[in-house]
Amino acid sequence: MASFETSRLLSKRDLDFVLYEWLNVESLLSRPRFADLDRATLDGVLDTAARIAADHFAPHNRKADMSEPTFEDGRVKMIPEVAAALDVFRDAGFFSGAQDYALGGLQLPNVVERAAFAWFQAANIATTAYPFLTLGAANLLKAHGTTAQIDAFVRPMLEGRFFGTMCLSEPQAGSSLGDIRTRAAPQDDGSYRLYGTKMWISGGDHDLSETIVHMVLARVDGAPEGVRGISLFVVPKHLLDDKGDPDARNDVVLAGLNHKMGYRGTTNTLLNFGEGAYRPGDRAGAVGWLVGEANQGLAAMFHMMNEARIGVGLSAAALGVTGYLHALDYARHRPQGRPASAKSPETPQAPIIAHADVRRMLLAQKAYAEGALALNLYCARLTDDEATAADPEARADARLLLDMLTPIAKSWPSQWCLEANSLAIQVLGGSGYTRDYPVEQFYRDNRLNPIHEGTHGVQGLDLLGRKVVMQEGAGLRRLQRLIDMTAQAAADGEFHLLGRALGRANARLGQAAALAWKAGDPDRALANASAYLEAAGHVVIAWTWLEMGLACGDKVGDFYEGKRQAARYFFRWELPKVDLLFDLVERGDDAAFAMRDAWF
Repeated sequence: MASFETSRLLSKRDLDFVLYEWLNVESLLSRPRFADLDRATLDGVLDTAARIAADHFAPHNRKADMSEPTFEDGRVKMIPEVAAALDVFRDAGFFSGAQDYALGGLQLPNVVERAAFAWFQAANIATTAYPFLTLGAANLLKAHGTTAQIDAFVRPMLEGRFFGTMCLSEPQAGSSLGDIRTRAAPQDDGSYRLYGTKMWISGGDHDLSETIVHMVLARVDGAPEGVRGISLFVVPKHLLDDKGDPDARNDVVLAGLNHKMGYRGTTNTLLNFGEGAYRPGDRAGAVGWLVGEANQGLAAMFHMMNEARIGVGLSAAALGVTGYLHALDYARHRPQGRPASAKSPETPQAPIIAHADVRRMLLAQKAYAEGALALNLYCARLTDDEATAADPEARADARLLLDMLTPIAKSWPSQWCLEANSLAIQVLGGSGYTRDYPVEQFYRDNRLNPIHEGTHGVQGLDLLGRKVVMQEGAGLRRLQRLIDMTAQAAADGEFHLLGRALGRANARLGQAAALAWKAGDPDRALANASAYLEAAGHVVIAWTWLEMGLACGDKVGDFYEGKRQAARYFFRWELPKVDLLFDLVERGDDAAFAMRDAWF
């Protein structure tokens, strides 16, 4: 194994701590679905992921960034290393690891699959995007598709032969999906013909796979306006022959590539459906098949969107962790300056980690990135409980918590691990702002995560506008009970002050939501939804750090002391910020709400 490179991607020791000492993943192995697995198998999967990430994904990360895909003669051209890395990924079985035996999988716990994915995301986020999207599309079709659709599309995707996408946005609609215009005309054979344009489609065209399976939102002719009239369709780039192999091109045309600040190795496309390029005359139209029921497409698509949102949070965390580890390595080896107490200029220069302000920046990165990674793996563990817990109530409880945490798990890492990447640049100083070191690319790559799969604003609206009021507040109450249990567990130990602080912040989590809605004015309440989202995220990450601090118990050693100190840092430096944010939410601050266009 390329141990040096691996050590700057993720910390194996930290992953082991989160998975086995905090989340107790080994306890899952007593459940029937995972009965054939043992700890050695799980470790083998994770070690294989680390090795492949270091040996096949990381080496071309910079090259893919510097030589982004190009649009030539109507096709995508990209560096060959991307396909080579994905071949290794496929051959190692990572497309199907968590899937059923019947679908060629190993029935790994989802939390282990996500931890393995984190290695690839840290090594090369752009190349990892292709299997990330493919698995999301496969899981969506597995949940809502017909048996024929699963056989035709899901099985080849889990074999790594077909890749997948999600086609939601359009140039005129963006994230306002109720305004999409792509239409679907029913045909006598039960298929549909789709006509329209989709924008910002990651992985929308390439030659990395035999074909591409697009999950497309569109309106059946005559459907109601708004979100109530949206249906979901599976639309392959190629039509399949009688053997299920790609054959003639479907009427899906690459119109152009978007040129991005980061994430450059992932194609981002403008696609035209049904312009007649591949099916001229009366045969024009992209052939697709309805997934689920008509006019229920958005509800079905949320299966993929919510999975992607947690995955985006995990990718942000992985980029935050690798940026931190690169900065830490630099700080330990870069001599510059002397301690303030060193009076003589003849005193040897100290490595910059000897300076307290550098340690402050590194500690902040550690708190943000390791906290975010832990939260997202906790959410992955919830998906395992939702699917495999023996008690139906436990399954429902996991689903409720996951619904509540999804906007936080997506947005908080996207905001604060980007800040961690900014601090990594700062630790390297002028070197960090050059392309000679990878931390500037980590920042550019991570800058996408606050945008795609729902911006901070969209997630804030989801949290305060939907999640805290769903089932008459059941999700919020459940989250608060979880947090209070941890605060109480800390009451008699070394973290008793942290437990009290968490209890106070948790009380405000519920109080702020109640006061925001007290006036009954949704426009006014939701004007400060992003502030509520940020504060809620800080409370949840504080809970995560206290949980990890308690998991350290009385264990000794530098690793555990580092965990404890990061927990103290987050509670002292970060958690107090929530009071200002909750103040804004509770009083319905109108600084933004009352602002008028003409005043800018």
